[in-house]
Amino acid sequence: MRVLHLDSNHAILAQKLEEAGFENKFDFESPKEQIEQKIDDYDGLTIRSRFPLDRNFLEKAKNLKFIGRVGAGLENIDLEAAEKIGIACYNAPEGNRNAVGEHALGMLLSLFNKLNSADREVKNGFWRREENRGIELEGKTVGLIGYGNMGKSFARKLSGFDCEVIFHDIRDGLQDEHAKQVSLEQLQDKSDVISLHTPQTPDTIGMINTDFINKCSKPFFLVNTARGKSVLTQDLVMALETEKVLGAALDVLEFEKSSFESFFQFESGENTLPEAFKKLVAMNHVILSPHVAGWTVESKYKLAETIASKIIKNHKPKS
Repeated sequence: MRVLHLDSNHAILAQKLEEAGFENKFDFESPKEQIEQKIDDYDGLTIRSRFPLDRNFLEKAKNLKFIGRVGAGLENIDLEAAEKIGIACYNAPEGNRNAVGEHALGMLLSLFNKLNSADREVKNGFWRREENRGIELEGKTVGLIGYGNMGKSFARKLSGFDCEVIFHDIRDGLQDEHAKQVSLEQLQDKSDVISLHTPQTPDTIGMINTDFINKCSKPFFLVNTARGKSVLTQDLVMALETEKVLGAALDVLEFEKSSFESFFQFESGENTLPEAFKKLVAMNHVILSPHVAGWTVESKYKLAETIASKIIKNHKPKS
């Protein structure tokens, strides 16, 4: 079986597939149009986020049996078309859930303790102790929206901090020893921190907006290590200015390109940046990182190994 790799990944992916009898081919440079012309030569495909696999692309893949996305989500694949055609799709949220959980915790603690602004000030010769007085996680209520691999990982990390962890998920029956399942209204009523752990779907795009924020009973801190389009930047900035949101830690941004590989969907010159984003980056109570929560040395290996294992389990060539 021939597998075409469209993105560079850890070498363990190709190595494990080769050992299992697959034939690996690589094309990290050709545009989508050229890939479409040869895709029917392949039984399998691996990708990260280089370009979307839409219905038109998948219909040209007449012999494709599987797609492995080396990442947590599958939003860049037309899953409805893939299912209709009979193409199995695999992702690997198990591979970077620990990395995301650790990153979310690190961002939250940095936000609570003003570490980023304190670091900048000391390096610039300012010694402001009272202005950098932090707050503690102990005794706070952390509300998670989404309780899949990422949400559960974050909840486990929080279990040693003597805080209450609650979560809302569209699926029932997910409560465990680390977090209590509640309605969205209960989460908005109780949370001191709200952290997002949801995939990108029509229901989650723009989920954190003025209406959502106004329904929260008290000011809260926001953490987003999920998808940038879940938070409307303009509405968040307004809430930060009015202190309805006390601070934000964002690993993902509304304006990211869909490939996640570069910053903005448009030119990123000073004159083209959205006004809301200019305000966001100037705020001391906002921490940003470039979509790297799940992007550790260890997760690179685990993501690739997970995808290889799923492909081999379901499609190993007959000897």
